[in-house]
Parts: sequence; structure tokens; C-alpha cells
Amino acid sequence: MSSPDQVDQWQTLDRDLNRFSRLELATMYAARPLVGVGFSLVFVTLSALAAAVLTGAETGNLAVIVAAVFGAYMALNIGANDVANNMGPAVGARALSLAGAIAIAAICESAGALLAGGDVVSTISKGIIAPERLASGQIFIWAMMAALLSAAIWVNIATWVGAPVSTTHSVVGGVMGAGIAAAGFSAVNWPTMGAIAASWVISPLLGGVIAAAMLAFIKWKVIYVEDKIAAARTWVPVLIGVMAAAFGVYLSIKGLKRVVSIDFGTALLIGLAAGVVFTFLSRPFIRRQAEGLENRNRSLKVLFRLPLVISAALLSFAHGANDVANAVGPLAAVVEATRTSAVAAQVSIPLWVMVIGALGISFGLMFYGPKLIGMVGDQITRLNPMRAYCVALSAATTVIAASWLGLPVSSTHIAVGGVFGVGFFREWHTARRMRRNEGLSPDALRLPREERKRRKLVRRSHFLTIVAAWVITVPAAAVLSGICFFVLSAVGS
Repeated sequence: MSSPDQVDQWQTLDRDLNRFSRLELATMYAARPLVGVGFSLVFVTLSALAAAVLTGAETGNLAVIVAAVFGAYMALNIGANDVANNMGPAVGARALSLAGAIAIAAICESAGALLAGGDVVSTISKGIIAPERLASGQIFIWAMMAALLSAAIWVNIATWVGAPVSTTHSVVGGVMGAGIAAAGFSAVNWPTMGAIAASWVISPLLGGVIAAAMLAFIKWKVIYVEDKIAAARTWVPVLIGVMAAAFGVYLSIKGLKRVVSIDFGTALLIGLAAGVVFTFLSRPFIRRQAEGLENRNRSLKVLFRLPLVISAALLSFAHGANDVANAVGPLAAVVEATRTSAVAAQVSIPLWVMVIGALGISFGLMFYGPKLIGMVGDQITRLNPMRAYCVALSAATTVIAASWLGLPVSSTHIAVGGVFGVGFFREWHTARRMRRNEGLSPDALRLPREERKRRKLVRRSHFLTIVAAWVITVPAAAVLSGICFFVLSAVGS
């Protein structure tokens, strides 16, 4: 037996070890942000070295190096902010762990950027400014660098406050601000800017309406029926087929431009074929998964988990193929302008520039993405695999519908709008069921203010913060870009 003194010694040792363990955990928690900053600085430095080595002694080499730093910084911020919209719903629905989501997104984003990233990109963001209005190639270089830096700073600020914003709109605002600073308001294509402003409303509304409609369909055909499992065996393969069709069209027209050029009619046929094939292939899989499941809502979540994970991965691939140009398009323009001493409306993106964009997005997601993933997936409204599946499906179908109608939309606004749509639909549907089941009139359901706030399924504070960030993204990036342009031109002259 141990003596009292030995017992006291062991207890003292345990207390000391617990203190050291808590101190170690606190140190790790405090140092975690510094690890991300350290890796980011290493990545930015390596990007600058790559630019210096690969452009050699070309004229304007210093401008390319500085632009590479700005492009790497922008890519990190795209990964920290934009990618969360694809993975947030899957994580919030507990279909994926945070680590699993980051791994899948990093792989798919990089694959999309490198395999299907735009071979030719409009360096001035779809005609926002007229290149011929800029006085010289040097002015053009400063404008592109200012656009990159301002967009990156704005997205960084938005990530810090926890607001998912459109990196496309940030770049558009940056290019517009630099164009105004360099050549005046007449340099801006205002009709194009009007269409982009309209997308601030169109994107989230379309995404929200489609996501709400999909959730209403699932409730009608699967959840609120007597035999839920039998209904799921019938309708989940159909929903998987719809997902396959949507992504077949989406990837054909938006994600595979570099590999092959496909017109919209052919893309629809590809999507239809993919939908039919995957509907029939998924039937035996869903039938096996449904065996032994209880006739309850919790069982349905199992059947939607794998399709949700696949849809999130496909969204990440398509996002990498499209949005990497936001980081590297202006950088590619600077490289081309320094090489030819001329202003080009469109340029080919060198492979090393695309690699900077792909790796930057992946590193930004790994080190800074969890904050926005948590915001989109868990803090706006409660998500389960069925609701998150509706959000993912709405993102693909909304882009297709917008492409067909010729409307400029933001993938960020669509995805977050889908989350809002699901949450607001649930609020409306819950109130409607209460009135119907209890036979109460709307007046009878009026509750005290605090109780009404408690029962809201969408957090209004996040809703207002995000909407405010969307509205000011273009003007804020434009103002920052104008300031950056004047600073860069003053330093460079």
C-alpha cells in the first residue's frame, strides 16, 4: 500500500501534469493562426521566386514578381472565403468532417484549376473597362496589379468579419476602380456594370427559390408519407439522376472549357444522358442502403449522405476550373504586358501562373477556410443531408439557368442564397403546419417578441451582415483599387 506522503506526491504530480497539458493546449491554440500566416508567407515568397526564375531577365521582371505576390495573396483569400460555400453545407449536415471536407475540396479545386481551368481569360473581367482607354502598357500593368491587391484585401476583410462574398465581384470592383483612377469614369462599361449589379439580387434569389423548391419536393414525396423508406427507394435515385444531369450540364458548359468546347444544346444532351444512367445505376445502391432502416426521418439522412459528398466534390472541381481566373487572370495580363509591351484584352494563362492559383486556393482553404465553412454550414441555419443536398443541387441548376438566360450570376451568392432559401422555407413551413394542425389563426399565433426571435430558423444578424457585405463589395473594392493604383503609380514612376 502507498503511504499518505506518496499519495500526496502522486496527486501533486497529476495536478502539475494537468497544468502542463492545459498550457500546451492553450499554446497550440494561440499559435495555430501563426502557423497559417507562416505557411502563407512561405507560399507567397515561393511564388515570387518562381516568377523571378521563370520570367528570367525579361523587361518588367520586377512588375511580374510583385504581381505574382499579389496573385498568390488573392488565391489564398479565395480559398479562405469562396470555397467554404461548396463545402460548408456538407460539413454543417455532418456528412463530412471538417478535415475530410478540406481534403476533398483541396484536391478537387486543384484538379479543376489545372485540368479544366480557363486556357484563355478576359483579363479585364468581361469588358468592365476598355483597354484602349489606358494610356500605356505600364498604366495597364499598374491597373491590373491594383485590381488584384484591392480584391485580395477586400476578401481578406470579409473573411475576417465572417462574411462570404463574391471574389468575382471583388475583382470586378477592383478592375473598375483602377480603370476609373487611370482613365476616368468614361473608361468603364456601365451597362455591363449594371448587369453585374442586377446579379446581386438575381443570384441569391434564384439559388434560394430553387433550393426551397427542392426541399418542398422532398418533404412532399419522401418525408411526409406513411412509408418513408419505400418512398426514398423510389425518389432518391431520381434525385441522384437530377443531380447527375445538372452537373453533367454544369461541367460541360462551365468546367471543361479548356478540354473541349461544348455548346449549350450538346451540354443539355450530355446532362440528360448522365441523368438517365445514374438514375438506373443508383437504384440497387439505394435499395441496399435502405435495408433494415427504420421508418423515420433520421434514417433518410443516411441515403442522402453520399450524394451530398459527391455533389460537394463536383462543385469544388467546377469552382476551381472557373474561379481560379479571379486570382491569376490579372497576373497573366501583367506577364503578357511585360513580355509584349502592349495591352491585350485576352491572354493565355501560363502553366506556372495557373499552379500558383491552384495551390493558393488549396492552402487558403486549409489554413483559413474553417471559419467560413462553419459560418455557411452551421451558423446561418441548421442543415441536415437533405437540406444541404438541396443547396448543392440549386447551385448547379441556377448556374445552368442563368447561362441559358444570359444572366451574370455569382456562385457565392447562389450557394449562400440556397442556404437562406432552405432556412426561410422551413420557417414558413413550420408556421403553416402549426396553423393547420392546431387550427389556429395567424393572430392567435402571435408570440412575445423574444419568443418569436428564439423560434427563427435563420439567424437575422448573419443575414444582415452578409447582405451588407454583398452590396458594398464592388464599391469597396473599387475604392481600395483606386487608392492602390495611385500608390503603385507613385512608387513606380
